[in-house]
Amino acid sequence: MIRGPAYDAFFRSVFAGMDPESAHHKAFAAIRAAAPVTRRVVRVPASPRTVMGIEFPHAFGLAAGFDKNARAVPGLLGLGFGHVEIGTVTARPQPGNPKPRLVRLVDDRAVVNRMGFNNDGAAEVASRLHRLRRRAVGRDAVIGVNIGKTKITPVEHAVDDYVESARLLAPYASYLVVNVSSPNTPGLRDLQSVDALRPILAAVRDVVGTVPLVVKIAPDLADEDVDAVADLALELELAGISATNTTVDRPDSLTTPRAEIEAAGPGGLSGPVLAPRATEVLVRLRDRVGDRLALIGVGGVATPEDVRARLDAGADLVQAYTGFIYGGPAWPARMACAAHR
Repeated sequence: MIRGPAYDAFFRSVFAGMDPESAHHKAFAAIRAAAPVTRRVVRVPASPRTVMGIEFPHAFGLAAGFDKNARAVPGLLGLGFGHVEIGTVTARPQPGNPKPRLVRLVDDRAVVNRMGFNNDGAAEVASRLHRLRRRAVGRDAVIGVNIGKTKITPVEHAVDDYVESARLLAPYASYLVVNVSSPNTPGLRDLQSVDALRPILAAVRDVVGTVPLVVKIAPDLADEDVDAVADLALELELAGISATNTTVDRPDSLTTPRAEIEAAGPGGLSGPVLAPRATEVLVRLRDRVGDRLALIGVGGVATPEDVRARLDAGADLVQAYTGFIYGGPAWPARMACAAHR
């Protein structure tokens, strides 16, 4: 496999000049095609850990966003990810936002995305997961399912929308994530307020039964709002919190020229620049909840050192996505080795 500096050169000469969404589809197809080989060839040290009552092969996994429709889970696991979080899936199929909706900031190894939850809908994804779970490769795979609100669903009907997705998908999920933190669906982040979030989480919890339930929050929440969500998660006896999603901020620490950043347009920013705030939120959550909730550390994880730092900061599991774009096919196995402890 191409790795390290060689992949950097390959990326800049091939993928950097390609439309990001087209590049994603080509890489996605290659991962699916190579699955029978990678599952035999790629080896990662076993470091099992039990989190939320689930045995994970190791602590490092793929965050939601890469495989929205559960089409490449075996191939992704074959590259070395210990678990794959699919989605975000909505109750109804939807095309997402108009293109272009994915922009790279290569100098910062970052991405701006405004995809808008483009996916096949909960019924179709549930059917796909049902078939995958009947195969040997999918039977024991750790698959998280991330659900969000359908764009056309009014906010006042958000509870019913999330419940429909949960009802269809929970039977095939190792754990379920309620995503109220994407910046790309109008009004979605407003659902992070405790008054709006409580009925959603309570209703979904009642539907999923014993399937562990997690809520995913934004890095842009004020500290007191982070505390409020943590307290709500404890009150409702959720399994965990995922921290964090992408940010709408454009920090001064970005090295990409400001004109290029502005040209990238609105959307969620991901990449190493997100790491300081994501880690800060993680530490705050751990201080708040102690060992009563599982915490998934995500946001700005790009190197093996980042994995270890997130575990040291209190994460039970660590996820990444943008780092995969810039790291290449050997990157998941390298990251998984860092989670071996």
